[in-house]
Amino acid sequence: MQHSSLVLQLSPSSGEPIYRQLIEQIKRMIASGQLNGGDYLPSVRQLAVELEVNPMTISKAYGFLESHGEVVRMRGKGMMIAELVHKESISERLQKLTPLADTLIQQCKELDLNKQQTIEWLTNKLDKEFK
Repeated sequence: MQHSSLVLQLSPSSGEPIYRQLIEQIKRMIASGQLNGGDYLPSVRQLAVELEVNPMTISKAYGFLESHGEVVRMRGKGMMIAELVHKESISERLQKLTPLADTLIQQCKELDLNKQQTIEWLTNKLDKEFK
């Protein structure tokens, strides 16, 4: 039984509930192939300790993923990524970013940032994250 190590980043001040952040990050990891069918997620207790959040928050996220068929509860073993889940194409993954990109573009306009300033800022952020 192989447990996947999850590298999750939570942003309590983002306005998005923690359980939704967990759901979306896990879904993206499945879509990108970082998590594959048959991989096990960390236990609720283990992930709650690692992320310093209430175990009910983890349980709620896992329950949502289970109800949508992305994970399967394996009695005595934990939550496993469903076998039928497949890696999405680059195009499908990029499409998921469209709402975020639209929001970013709108906020840059509201802050009176032009295209070049935005590209330079984003490039610097990406360079730091993808070293």
